[in-house]
Amino acid sequence: MKNKIKDFLIIILGWTFLLLGIAGLFLPVLQGILFLLIGLYLLSKKSPWAKKILIKLKYRFPKLAKIQHEAQKKAKDYLKVFRLQKK
Repeated sequence: MKNKIKDFLIIILGWTFLLLGIAGLFLPVLQGILFLLIGLYLLSKKSPWAKKILIKLKYRFPKLAKIQHEAQKKAKDYLKVFRLQKK
């Protein structure tokens, strides 16, 4: 039961970051690309389609790989804050 709740929270957090990323593409205050990558990384833990998108982005845009690596570190930090991943 606890694992299902954690999975649900990871999915909700991933979609939240995706929505923030979309908003960030239009608002100068938010970092849209970073939030999109964080959201995709979180969703890729539970969804194969998000993992495929991350892999395609990595190979199609090699310069984006550095930002993607930074986004993964931030996403792991968020998971630790919400206690959804072991430290």
